[in-house]
Amino acid sequence: MWVIYAFGAALFAGITSILAKIGIQNTDSNLATALRTGIVVIFAWIIVFAGNIHHTLYDISLNSLVYLILSGMTTGASWIFYFRALQLGNVNVVVPIDKSSTVITMLFAIIMLGEPVTILKMISMATIGIGTYMMIQKQDVEQSADRSRKWIWYAGLSAFFAAITAILGKVGIEDVDSNLGTAIRTIVVLIMAWLIVFATKKQNGIKEIDKKSWIFITLSGLATGMSWLFYFKALQEGQASIVVPIDKLSIIVTIIFAYIVLKEKLSMKAFAGFILIILGTLLLLI
Repeated sequence: MWVIYAFGAALFAGITSILAKIGIQNTDSNLATALRTGIVVIFAWIIVFAGNIHHTLYDISLNSLVYLILSGMTTGASWIFYFRALQLGNVNVVVPIDKSSTVITMLFAIIMLGEPVTILKMISMATIGIGTYMMIQKQDVEQSADRSRKWIWYAGLSAFFAAITAILGKVGIEDVDSNLGTAIRTIVVLIMAWLIVFATKKQNGIKEIDKKSWIFITLSGLATGMSWLFYFKALQEGQASIVVPIDKLSIIVTIIFAYIVLKEKLSMKAFAGFILIILGTLLLLI
């Protein structure tokens, strides 16, 4: 069942990237992240109270709470870097770099969580890594670099913190309901996001957000909430080294919508890399 949850997380994560890209075109990325996170918090806690899970809050151990808070902090860092990169660069360039967190997470899961190493898993890691590299097109990088070279660093940092998040989240929700764990983490992300907004004095930008941006920021927040609920449920029941790569198949949804909605196209080399990422992920399900 956790495999289905992982695929559900991938679907909504893919939709999130496109909705967010549209929503932050005319809005500061940190402010948009803070607003989106507020929507996710409301959504996550509605699920907790609707499922009558809130009463287990007092049963959470100090150890689990610490890991949940830490995973919330790394999630916040990952989001902030990701949406800044998404604002500056093309979706087809930023997303593959962000998805490289798959390989990093698999290595962390093997080393830190003691998850089993198999030949298929090693082949999968290599295939995903090569596919990701092939998807990073030189011409797209140069086009994005015209606006700002910083986006590639933001995308790389997003991948790094996303990988750490998966490991911390896996440990933090071992003895906690996944929905409650998600709700707690979102509060940490919300606090972190708004601290950055106020530190950069971007809070007054709320008045300048147009109706279209509000709609897409809200929708991306709801999609994120759904993705998180599925993701941490899958992470609680399955292996992190398998759940994370499946979740990263959101790239399929993202690339398709980027082509349809944003008119961003893939070269033959990038398409070949795209196929390798899919094949590498499917190997994990054998």
